[in-house]
Amino acid sequence: MSETETEQVTAAELEEIIVELQKYRDRLVHDTTEAIQKAKLPKSKAMAQMEPELAKIDAMMQELHDRHAALLASN
Repeated sequence: MSETETEQVTAAELEEIIVELQKYRDRLVHDTTEAIQKAKLPKSKAMAQMEPELAKIDAMMQELHDRHAALLASN
């Protein structure tokens, strides 16, 4: 995404993206937990394997929160 495209994103759009990303993260954890229970696998092992993906999502969400706060502060 170019700098011009980034600047054109509104605070409301960022907020919507953050909400959708949080929903995706929650769904990923929920669905994985459900599958682990059905397969009767150790939850700790499966969650450990999923941790890198959750860390990426959390980092993206933090960046979006920071951008959102910066947009709100500049207005």
